[in-house]
Amino acid sequence: MIVFDKVGKVYPNGVRGLDNVSLSINQGEFVAIIGLSGAGKSTLIRAINKMHGITEGNLTVDGIDVKNLKGKKLRQFRRKIGMVFQSFNLVTRTTVIQNVLAAFVPDLSFGRVLFGIFPKKDRLLALEALEKVGILDKAYTRVDQLSGGQQQRVALARNLAQNPSIILADEPVAALDPVTARQVMDDFKKINKELGISILINIHHVELALEYASRIIGIREGRIIYDGPSEKVNQTILDTIYRKDTSKEVV
Repeated sequence: MIVFDKVGKVYPNGVRGLDNVSLSINQGEFVAIIGLSGAGKSTLIRAINKMHGITEGNLTVDGIDVKNLKGKKLRQFRRKIGMVFQSFNLVTRTTVIQNVLAAFVPDLSFGRVLFGIFPKKDRLLALEALEKVGILDKAYTRVDQLSGGQQQRVALARNLAQNPSIILADEPVAALDPVTARQVMDDFKKINKELGISILINIHHVELALEYASRIIGIREGRIIYDGPSEKVNQTILDTIYRKDTSKEVV
């Protein structure tokens, strides 16, 4: 379970990224976070694995106090939380399987990493992860020969190889065409349903958020404006989330 308790985030320049955020996310939920650019969507996602440290309140993941994690304990904590980015974050001049095997680098000796020597069990896990996202046939293809959608699937497979309990996705389909975006969202939905992995997606495609996520969190100016089932989101709620005027709120 992920628990935000009156969480705030103020950046060094004085900008408030999160403002008194309190919410709980249960294991196995598929949550989409929507809002205007700069509303705090990425800050909310990245606070969970401490890519952005919070400045107020408390944040726990499975009972672990995230705010006070550092060093080795923080690295170990992040091993159970996958992170998917808009830009894929792949090494494009090497093969698909080498990119997925990168998930195991923190557990290997320097010599093994230097010479690319991975145990058989890690290679099998990498191949299984590629199969789960439907690109096993591309395992030995160079990444720069893949489409954008295929590259995002490689990034997702790299996360799956870690056996995470949570996957955070920061605008994972923003750079993709509509057809490919749906294919990638299908992968997220399949992983959520079949593996029970919690999925939290920061997404600006409202129609995809409503179609795929079971829960919507609407955020504006760092504050939670809506938190509830996707089927209950209506135009009035969307207008409130995406309106810059904060005189009215949906509770």
